[in-house]
Amino acid sequence: MGAQLRIYRQRIRSVQATKKITRAFELIASSQMVRAQQRVVSSAPYTTLLTRAVSALATHSHENHPLTTEKGEITRSAVLLVTSDRGLAGAYSSNVIKESERLVELLRQQGREPVVYITGRKGVAFYRYRRREIEREWTGFSDAPTFETAQDIARTLIDAFLADPADGGVDEIHVVSTRFVNMVSQVPEVVRMLPLEVVEGVEAPAPHEVLPLYEFEPSVQVVLDALLPAYVESKIFNALLQSAASELVSRQRAMKSATDNAEELIRRYTRLANTARQAEITQEISEIVGGANALAASGARA
Repeated sequence: MGAQLRIYRQRIRSVQATKKITRAFELIASSQMVRAQQRVVSSAPYTTLLTRAVSALATHSHENHPLTTEKGEITRSAVLLVTSDRGLAGAYSSNVIKESERLVELLRQQGREPVVYITGRKGVAFYRYRRREIEREWTGFSDAPTFETAQDIARTLIDAFLADPADGGVDEIHVVSTRFVNMVSQVPEVVRMLPLEVVEGVEAPAPHEVLPLYEFEPSVQVVLDALLPAYVESKIFNALLQSAASELVSRQRAMKSATDNAEELIRRYTRLANTARQAEITQEISEIVGGANALAASGARA
């Protein structure tokens, strides 16, 4: 009985140590989560205004740009997969990886060769374990991305899109990331980044409304050359920020669940230890009473 009690106490100490770790991770994720949400909110105005500018430019000009021109036959499709660098975030990385797997399978069914770009060590480890080819990878920033990283990713993707598929280029680019809806909902999504599709178009004019005239300086082509890469950079940066916020929320929720489970295990093992201790005390009392009765009986016979 004493050995069983020692086992329960060892398990309690082990779970208590685990609880301290999960609680610390929960607090760290909670503090970082607030900053990540603030970064998502603060980046929204710039992205919105840039989208409106590109929308107006694309609507009121008839200039063909390489980033907006649909290629005739699509043979190679790039897929940018945004995952996390660390674990302990629940199903965050696995959900976005599953979404990318569905996209890759769809592209292959359509006769298109997928070319995979990955951010985050989880996605890199997933592909390397299965010995799949990765065109390029970026790691070490998933919970705090910088605009410089987004620029590097955007330049790499744009260069691949502008290159000829026979020379290693691609015909289209898809981004698979996690959209931060709120503290409860984070949704994996697929967005085709290039050829450029501006989501927010100009609203239809009201009856008898006079539309403004646009004049571009020095030329429409120069303005497009400046705005479109910046638009792609802002979209990728926004996707990285939303993925970072989703990762931290998922980690905070997963660590809170782990802490609650640890507390439940401690309560369960404490009850079992108390039961074992009570049984041990009862057995000791029974042995003492039995011994006393035996001594009394031997004394009476003497």
